[in-house]
Amino acid sequence: MDSTLEAVLRRDRGVVIAALAAITALAWADIIWLANDVTMDGMDMTGFRMIPAGQGLMMPASAPWQPLEFASVFAMWAVMMIGMMTPSVAPMILIYARVGRQAVIGGHPFAASGWFASGYLIAWLGFSLAATSAQWVLERAALLTPMMETASAVFGGIVLIAAGVYQWTPIKEACISYCQAPLTFIMRHGGFRSDASGALALGLRHGLYCIGCCWALMLLLFVVGVMNVLWIAALAGLVLLEKALPFGKFVSRIAGCVFIAGGAWLLLHM
Repeated sequence: MDSTLEAVLRRDRGVVIAALAAITALAWADIIWLANDVTMDGMDMTGFRMIPAGQGLMMPASAPWQPLEFASVFAMWAVMMIGMMTPSVAPMILIYARVGRQAVIGGHPFAASGWFASGYLIAWLGFSLAATSAQWVLERAALLTPMMETASAVFGGIVLIAAGVYQWTPIKEACISYCQAPLTFIMRHGGFRSDASGALALGLRHGLYCIGCCWALMLLLFVVGVMNVLWIAALAGLVLLEKALPFGKFVSRIAGCVFIAGGAWLLLHM
């Protein structure tokens, strides 16, 4: 009986990996679909801005945002964050699932790892709401083009330099240290939880640390293009390297130097 239970629980690891892979793949498919819709295959969109809803919707560039547009932009950011951040949190979720499997065998089950993952994604949904609001403000201030790219070299340079400097800060270092050591994070914040609300709160807290690690990188999308698929992929790769590699802090600081240099170049070539 015990061996049967262990075999079933071991299979759960494959289920978790498959679920994370499917979520990531679906998110990236949607990102590419929305990006193609926004660009409209290079059509001249002068005087208009696209609504990233995948339906070819557009508005006059000078018109105020409508509720549908705000909701569409929020959904766009939410999908991007899920696609970018799910791969980097996968090791944490797999550790949670593995320890949870052992706890079930020992007769002291934890809450399902899905609760932890849900808390993590809720944190990034909150960030997506903040990013949507920031995009609205920047667009109304004429700092973003209708194609969701920076309209100001000064703004772009400042954001790049600020993001580069943040890569060197103690806050960044503290947040990334928790992302690099999943078990350390869990044990320092009360350990694994048997109740769903506790697991959800633990995942939410981890998501907040992850936001503390990566928020400045996400702001770079306002410089290079919110729907620039290549830059989205590059930033997702950088986040993964920062968290997965033993020398991730070194990668972070090298990237910071590159951002600072890029920002300075923009400001000097205005």
